Amino acid sequence: MRLGTLAPPADLGLTGVKDCPVPAVKLPLVIFSHGRGAWFGAHHDTAEALADAGFVVAAINHPGDNGNDLSRRDDLSGYASRPLDMIRLLDFMLRDWTDRAVVDPARIGFFGFSKGGYTGLVLIGVTPDFKRIAEVCKEETGACAQLHSGEAAPNPPHDPRIRAAVIVDPASGAFTRDNLAAIDVPLQHWRSERGGPGVGDGSGNARIASSLSGNPDLHVVPAGHFAFLAPCSPQLAAAIPRICADNPPEFDRAGFHREFNASVVRFFQDHLDGRSGPR
Repeated sequence: MRLGTLAPPADLGLTGVKDCPVPAVKLPLVIFSHGRGAWFGAHHDTAEALADAGFVVAAINHPGDNGNDLSRRDDLSGYASRPLDMIRLLDFMLRDWTDRAVVDPARIGFFGFSKGGYTGLVLIGVTPDFKRIAEVCKEETGACAQLHSGEAAPNPPHDPRIRAAVIVDPASGAFTRDNLAAIDVPLQHWRSERGGPGVGDGSGNARIASSLSGNPDLHVVPAGHFAFLAPCSPQLAAAIPRICADNPPEFDRAGFHREFNASVVRFFQDHLDGRSGPR
């Protein structure tokens, strides 16, 4: 695996060569969007599996909503800026990256978790229903308070360059059967049975799964929300135990991720094979 300019912390255990030559051309690209308050390496094992399978993988920290900068984590503006962040990443990879010639612009995939799952659903064509969020959210802080006060809801953009998406336990409040009907790309949807911070008790994602039309690839995992994050190193488990503790405690996150990563790789191999023409 090749590592780009932002090298991961040493305790993640990734193997790779920084800025090594990429001999192939016209490779598929998958862009990653992390969850609320997380960082670009939150799914490093899944990214590594895709890279080892021949995909170019790119991820960023969402400005204002990452572990080093929480200034817009709960702000309504983040619902508009996150899709824009990913569009800028994709623009960079296709237009400005030094090795842009290795990427096939007709074979673009998206992976998003939690609030990154929201980001992906928007990018593949869903217009979020912020009126619904205002009706169901009870908090009087952050985005809820802004919506209750009458602040204009954002109108985040879509990006037709994305040809397939893996959406993992997304923040679900803005999605309905009606707006989800806009999805017209292959979709793999994962949800946790037990939910967790940002997704409630898991019923919201059960509702999303039952509302998807077409033939989505649906998966249910008997665990909590954080099970989809990469297995924790001992150092990370000591530093941030809440994202490393599984529900139930006996859940085998490492074993699950071997199956999860293999399934994600197969999905993108099946749907970014280069044979599909422009939409």
